[in-house]
Amino acid sequence: MIKIYKAFPGGKHKVLTMSYDDGKFADRKLIDIFNKYGIKGTFNLNSGLYNDGKRIDPSEWRELYKGHEVAAHTLTHPTIDRCPSVEIVQELLEDRKFLESVMGYPIRGIAYPNGSYSKRIGSIARSIGYVYGRAVGDSYAMVHATELANNDAQGPVPVGDETGFSLPSDFMEWKATCHHKHNLMKFGENFKALYKKQYLYMMYVWGHSYEFENDNNWNLMDEFCSLIGGQDDIWYATNIEIVDYMDVFDRLQFAANLSFVYNPSAASAWLIINDTHVVEVKGGTTVDLKQYDN
Repeated sequence: MIKIYKAFPGGKHKVLTMSYDDGKFADRKLIDIFNKYGIKGTFNLNSGLYNDGKRIDPSEWRELYKGHEVAAHTLTHPTIDRCPSVEIVQELLEDRKFLESVMGYPIRGIAYPNGSYSKRIGSIARSIGYVYGRAVGDSYAMVHATELANNDAQGPVPVGDETGFSLPSDFMEWKATCHHKHNLMKFGENFKALYKKQYLYMMYVWGHSYEFENDNNWNLMDEFCSLIGGQDDIWYATNIEIVDYMDVFDRLQFAANLSFVYNPSAASAWLIINDTHVVEVKGGTTVDLKQYDN
C-alpha cells in the first residue's frame, strides 16, 4: 500500500523560524545577520510607539524588512488580557491597519504583548483577520532545559519524535521552542542533528533584538545562524509562510484509494511517497501517485 507523508517545500522535514518584537534600532543589525546566513524572521511591531526615539521609523520598514515578515504586536503594547474587549479590538485592528498601510500587504499574525493571551483574545484576533498568534511560554525549552544544561560534555541530547520541535495544534496559541537566552546553541545542535524523516520538525526562536545590545552578546546570534544556516534539510521561513504552507497542504484532495491528488490552491505542496520519492504537487494540478508506488 502506498505511504504518503506531508513535507515542507523541496521535500524537507525541518523548518526554522525566528520572531523578534518591538521594532527597535537593533533590528537593523539582527537583519544583517539573518541575511548573511539566509535566515528568515518575523518582526512584530507596535505602530503606536514608533516615534518614542527608540524604534525604527516607518519610512525604513519596507526596505529593512524586505524578505522577512512584519506582523502585529498591538498598537501600544498593553497587557491585553486585562483590557476590555473593545480596547482589544482597537489595539489589534488599528495596529494591523497602520502596518498594512506602510508594508502594502495583509498583516495576519501577532505576537501577544507581555505574553498576555486568553481564548477571548484569540477569538477577537481571528474575527478581525489574524490567522496566528505567538503565545507565552516555550514549547520545548521548559521541559528539557535542565537536561540540556547538564549535558555540555556529551553532545546533543536525543530528541523524542513527539516531545520537541513540534508544530502547534492551534496557530493562535503558537509557542516558540525557546527564547534566544535559553540554551540556544544546544537547541540548535539538537535540531540540526534530527534525521527521522517520518516526522516534521520546527525550531522557533523568539526574543528582542535590543537584548543583544544590552547583554553585549551579538556573537551568540551570529554563531547560531552560522551553525544552522545553509542546511539542505531545513526550510527557512517566516511565521506566515509556515501557516500558509500548512493550509495549502491541508487543502489537498486525495482519491479514496490514494491513486491521485488534486491541489486546488495556487501554491505548490510537497509529498514524500514510500519514504523515497519527493513529489511536488503544483497549484491547480492533479498528480498520478500510482507511478511512485514501487
